[in-house]
Amino acid sequence: MLCPFIPSNLQQMWSFLYIILQRVLPTLLMILTGKRRPTNNTTVTLVVQLNLIQRKFAYCGAYLVRQNDIMFAYKLARDAISSQVTRFAENSSGKTLLEQCTICFDSSNSGQMFSVNKCLHRYCYSCMRKHVEAKLLQAQLPKCPHEGCKSHLEIECCKKFLNQELYDIMSLRIREASIPPTEKVYCPFSNCSALMSKSEVKEYTATSSAAGQGTGMRKCVKCRRLFCVNCKVPWHDKFTCSDYKRYYPSRSASEAKLKDLASRNHWRQCIKCKNLVELAAGCYHINCRCGYEFCYTCGAEWIKKKPTCNCPIWDERNIIDARRRN
Repeated sequence: MLCPFIPSNLQQMWSFLYIILQRVLPTLLMILTGKRRPTNNTTVTLVVQLNLIQRKFAYCGAYLVRQNDIMFAYKLARDAISSQVTRFAENSSGKTLLEQCTICFDSSNSGQMFSVNKCLHRYCYSCMRKHVEAKLLQAQLPKCPHEGCKSHLEIECCKKFLNQELYDIMSLRIREASIPPTEKVYCPFSNCSALMSKSEVKEYTATSSAAGQGTGMRKCVKCRRLFCVNCKVPWHDKFTCSDYKRYYPSRSASEAKLKDLASRNHWRQCIKCKNLVELAAGCYHINCRCGYEFCYTCGAEWIKKKPTCNCPIWDERNIIDARRRN
């Protein structure tokens, strides 16, 4: 394989080189060492391309690697390339290895650099903390910040740079992502609000109490208080679900105020996860955080990025106002 001894930002070229080596590694090694001449046009083309790539590195050497070691060597190469500049700094205790973060371009001690497990991209703790916090605030699960990389961040590895608050939020996001939107249940008590799945809370209620079977009564797995899974309120033992909804169309005074506010501001409720969505700018195609896509004007579903209604896709005023705010 070709080993770059001076790191450089050539990840795409290295990926291309890896594909070449996988296809014709034994023959290519003999050609590179001058022991064999290319015999067909395809090989000649590959060798020409390889020579062009070699010129991008300060030094390249050809080494034969066993087939089961190629991925290990590939990971080491990507690890080296991901840090554009690596240097030593003198301090009182000797030399310290410094690496440059490709987000902020500051040099940090190698011990303060975070390496994403699957792709081995490396960034400083400070940038990773900001990246994860921004994604969590957007109700998203954070991935590797490298452009185009889809490697997920493992929460236990993120302990190195997350405070307890962000760690708890990330745990909740992972929990939310593991439950389909239609299966999510939240405890209605404001001092609990535990997230559960319908199957989980049903099983827990059945094993802890025989009462309420055949009704919407459930027991929270965290605070162990009873609530109605249909009405999403504390358990109403004196009313059936239909009676309760007729007598109390709003679950609380605050919910009534929220509904009134949503109506006056023309907010739209996602029919899948029931979250309210406000259109601040842009087109009327809404992509809810639960994954459901719909028209903001009428609520009709979008299927395969196409509307199922005849509403206009955008209002020019939304786009102009957004540009003015920016």
